[in-house]
Amino acid sequence: MRPKLVFTGPTVSHADALKVVDAVCLPPAVQGSIVSAVQHLDPSAILVIDGGFQAEPAVRHKEILWALSRGIHVFGAASMGALRAAELFPHMQGVGLIYRWYRRFAFAPDDAVAVLHGPAEVNFAQLTHALIDLRRTLRAACRRGVISSEQQARLEGAAQAVNFRERTLARMVRDAHHGNDDVEKLCRELGAAFVQQKKQDALRALELLRDQAFEKAHPMPELQLTSAFSKDMDDAGLAL
Repeated sequence: MRPKLVFTGPTVSHADALKVVDAVCLPPAVQGSIVSAVQHLDPSAILVIDGGFQAEPAVRHKEILWALSRGIHVFGAASMGALRAAELFPHMQGVGLIYRWYRRFAFAPDDAVAVLHGPAEVNFAQLTHALIDLRRTLRAACRRGVISSEQQARLEGAAQAVNFRERTLARMVRDAHHGNDDVEKLCRELGAAFVQQKKQDALRALELLRDQAFEKAHPMPELQLTSAFSKDMDDAGLAL
């Protein structure tokens, strides 16, 4: 039986992903990951959740289209997967609220889903918070009366102003309140009801992979292999 593949890391650990679906879990996708996985594992379907983009070039749109052109169902959610699915609509299926947000707002910032995380040796442990999760947390807190709409706007502005490598709930609260006494209390209140939107979307996508509840494939035009794509694959040590 051809395996199902999942590229994931900080959003959902490999152990948690395997609780949902019998699949081969791989590290966050980077340039060449999709082509390499297809060549070595011959998958029936690929789910992209997380992707790397700092130490290595990000996963290429062209390699996803290359996999789709070979009849492999490729879909994405939550993080890099949501971004690529929105950019490659209608050929790459997307899942979840974050995917729909990127579809609706073409100029939404890529770093809204970015987080700093550790290496594979520590299971890609997440070290910062994604802007999208902080926004969802603030919105929920405002609806429950934990914070006012003015506080919500101030906190969200503070989160947006921080680089994703330093973006945490505590940093956001400190920056928005300039060291006032209620910082620790507010951190506790927001932390107690933190909304993990990325994880929610990723788990939903894993369920769809488990159930093979894929959308009908959209007809693909003939794929043109460009010299730029060949060079990218050469750089990744791959031959097409």
